[in-house]
Amino acid sequence: MSLPDQNFLMQLFRRVDRDNSGSINAIELQSALSNGTNIPFNPDTVKMMIGMFDNDNSGTIDFKEFASLWKYIDDWQRCFRSFDRDNSGSIDRNELKMALTAFGYRLSDQFYDVLIKSVQFRTNSQMNAPKHSPYDSAYSNPNSSKVLFDEFIYICCKIQTLTQAFRQFDYQQNGVITIKYEDFLSLIFSLKI
Repeated sequence: MSLPDQNFLMQLFRRVDRDNSGSINAIELQSALSNGTNIPFNPDTVKMMIGMFDNDNSGTIDFKEFASLWKYIDDWQRCFRSFDRDNSGSIDRNELKMALTAFGYRLSDQFYDVLIKSVQFRTNSQMNAPKHSPYDSAYSNPNSSKVLFDEFIYICCKIQTLTQAFRQFDYQQNGVITIKYEDFLSLIFSLKI
């Protein structure tokens, strides 16, 4: 699919660029994104996406980077909706498993438990935000296995990035690597996630 109308994107970019700097930071970008409800994207997801599209490592995105990011989000949204079978605006553990399996990942049920808990941990850390934050009502059930749209993006991007990094050391392409501890740390800290 091609990029959305450039005039629309430019209007949106200018509206989001509150300080008229010609670039958008994570706080400005978060104001333009929602989970299809009044729930804003998790700040960690926004920062991760800025990192992915910030080609000059400025900590911000310019219009060209914003247009690419917007298409990326639109593509993920279509994918998310195709797995949100009940149109609830979230996907459950089984829908998440179907999505990742469709992407070629064959992962254990135990891994999905860890994955859901990691999303809950990120979410619960946002609940420590000031009271009456949008996260108060959005994440009222800390035991929920539901994944919102921005969490889905976060999960998919993180798995994709980690998989690409893993494959650099999987010389035989058999799903097994041997790596020195310092190389492992260097690899992890060099990733934009």
